[in-house]
Amino acid sequence: MTCSDAVGGFVVPGLAGAGAGFSDVVRLTSYVTRWSPEDLPAFMGGVQSVAEELGLPMPMPPASLIGVETLYELDVRVEVEATAVLD
Repeated sequence: MTCSDAVGGFVVPGLAGAGAGFSDVVRLTSYVTRWSPEDLPAFMGGVQSVAEELGLPMPMPPASLIGVETLYELDVRVEVEATAVLD
């Protein structure tokens, strides 16, 4: 599963279930395992490569990237949390 699959498969439907989309997202938090600052260009390149497909607005909303030891499964490298505000 790619990051695009994960975001498209979990975040997008979660937002839709609340009547929201990425245009309503005011903050993104990414939790990444085995993180190193040298990984930032590749990470951001991956985000930019799927932004249009997922409907992620550019410029992106404020975002944090947090390095963590592990996630819910050992082979999962990225978890994305999206905070949306609805009127």
